[in-house]
Amino acid sequence: MSLLAGATIALQSTPAYADDDKETCDAPADKWLPKQDLEAKLKADGWTIKNIKVEDGCYEVYAIDKDGKRVEAYFDPETFEAVKTKED
Repeated sequence: MSLLAGATIALQSTPAYADDDKETCDAPADKWLPKQDLEAKLKADGWTIKNIKVEDGCYEVYAIDKDGKRVEAYFDPETFEAVKTKED
């Protein structure tokens, strides 16, 4: 019984993801939108951006979202669609 309880606790503490199936982006580099445009979009949505870098073909953003939560989010560089998001 305690093993099951431990598994339940572990599942509850797992970060939320926008789309667990897609962990990398595959847009060709010539289709990428500038990361400054992503930063402007996120700032307009109320985010405070700490850093944006490229990881696995995605834009990886470290930020504080509009609700004041620290997030690590991955965005498709061609569409700015959220691919994966982790909250602290």
